[in-house]
Amino acid sequence: MNYLPHKSPQPGSHIRILCTARGTSIEKLAPAIQWLEESGYRVSLGETVGKKHHQFGGTRQERLDDMNNALKDPDVDAIWVARGGYGSIQIVDDLNPELVKTSNTLLLGYSDVTVLHALWQQAGLQSIHTFMPQEWNEKPPQVLNSFLNTIKGKEQTYKLPNADQHAPAIIKAPVIGGNLSVLCSMIGSSTYPSHEDHILFMEDLDELLYHIDRLMTMLERAGKLKNLKVLLVGGMTDMRDHEIPFGKNARQIIEEHTAGVDFPVIFDFPAGHIVDNYSFTLGKMMQIEIGTDLITITQ
Repeated sequence: MNYLPHKSPQPGSHIRILCTARGTSIEKLAPAIQWLEESGYRVSLGETVGKKHHQFGGTRQERLDDMNNALKDPDVDAIWVARGGYGSIQIVDDLNPELVKTSNTLLLGYSDVTVLHALWQQAGLQSIHTFMPQEWNEKPPQVLNSFLNTIKGKEQTYKLPNADQHAPAIIKAPVIGGNLSVLCSMIGSSTYPSHEDHILFMEDLDELLYHIDRLMTMLERAGKLKNLKVLLVGGMTDMRDHEIPFGKNARQIIEEHTAGVDFPVIFDFPAGHIVDNYSFTLGKMMQIEIGTDLITITQ
């Protein structure tokens, strides 16, 4: 599938911050807002910022309306989801893929936003996997620079050791995916992304190890671990175990479920629920060059 190149917001472009899942306050977003403005961007806040409905940044309808209003506003170049948690999946079926496509508004975020990224890819659009504005204080300068470079469409390169001794190869394919738990929650739905002949990225946070095994089993049984170019694994962070140990860590579980596949499974890509959560573009071609000692990933 070919994806339309995303808008590349330059200084002067307009970024809207809003909530599609859990709520947050203006105070928690203030450092990110100041940084964006100092970087030359215009920033506005959706109606959901500062709202609270139980855990959420507003009711389901309020969050849906806020997203639709941003998509319909021709002055908004990008939507940056304020924080994750849970809730984006509650509104995704009421978002119009045609509106998403015609607006071509750039979507920014990760984790719970995975379901919205899938909708963007369903509409044939690229979107950006990146940290949330609420996390700005935790991010070192190189991660902040990665955000700015990615939204501007600048090429970035990452190097990983070829610790698993993959055979030398050069692989070029679009990359899609996101949070493993959210990906699996979409299996069987219209928004599950088609990733045949793609690079599939996955990451996760704070899951019991047997849950990771269950999720990988779901992907395997649904035939989602076939016909990939690469399985690219990011942070599998703060995994938990039962009082009776599961017996394998997250990496070993993934390796078990991908034993015998005919594509490389590459671990430790610097993205996910980690401090060094670098930005990259979903739906865009990524080149993975596997050398004898190093894996060079360019986009």
